[in-house]
Amino acid sequence: MHINQIDFELLRSFCVLAEERHFGRAAKRLNISQPPLSRRIQRLEELLGCRLLERTQRRVELTAAGRVFMTEADALLRQFQHAISDTNSAARGTLGRLVLGFIHSTSYELLPSILSRFRETSPGVELELREMTIQEQQRALLDGSIDVGLLRPLRLPSDIAVSIIYREPFLAVLPSDHPAAARSSVPLQALSDSPFILFPAATSPLFNERILEMCRRAGFTPQVVQEATQIHTVVGLVGAGIGVAIAPATAARFRIATVTCLPIEDALQPVEVAVAWHRKRRTAVVERFVAAARRQGDSGPAPRVSPRRLMD
Repeated sequence: MHINQIDFELLRSFCVLAEERHFGRAAKRLNISQPPLSRRIQRLEELLGCRLLERTQRRVELTAAGRVFMTEADALLRQFQHAISDTNSAARGTLGRLVLGFIHSTSYELLPSILSRFRETSPGVELELREMTIQEQQRALLDGSIDVGLLRPLRLPSDIAVSIIYREPFLAVLPSDHPAAARSSVPLQALSDSPFILFPAATSPLFNERILEMCRRAGFTPQVVQEATQIHTVVGLVGAGIGVAIAPATAARFRIATVTCLPIEDALQPVEVAVAWHRKRRTAVVERFVAAARRQGDSGPAPRVSPRRLMD
């Protein structure tokens, strides 16, 4: 049997004829005349080495071998069509797999909003989410272990492309009984005598550098009594009365009764969140995710900043 000579045309011709049980109707469906159809069926029987059809003047009947072959041939054609459909979907970025790295601070609202928007356009894409630091995402983007990242764009290698999607200001995070907590906004100098909770340089270099620079410009060096990496930890420590902090506006989303978040009158420029990918690995799925992230960044709500205590 020369199985490699059985092609899509022969299979489809046989399946249509098996459905119609009539050469004239089958030929019409295939948009050919009857003689070419007869030659195709004859060729298929020769390749298989058995009769598939019993021909009469009015009808075509399947042999036992023909009935078996019809079932298998129909499954092959459906699988082939499915393969074509999936291939086209993958080329459009609506099917496939995406490994996404993200920093913890995006998980409160930005990341879920982006994922919801992405799901609307690419429901067939399998997502794998990995919480990672900025440095871990850089390495993972370079070695291909993640496809795209949500991170702070801090001194990224040239092979990594970024698109800024979100900007958020720094806020003063104060215990509710702090003397400045009753204000509508606060100058940093008003915090110069307070103990500080600071993001560590080793794990949060961007926040650490920006906060120290803000304090330096305000004329003081903060009295650091505690360091914490995660924003929710910083807010919790402030609520426990350990000290004050300066944090991105995401901090205002934690509803802790003993914490007040205030705008800073002399803050530096906002911190940014970017979507990042490797320049040489921008697939259709990556493009769709980047587009969803940009749209969400453009329409995302402004951080909720309360000038008074955030109550449950």
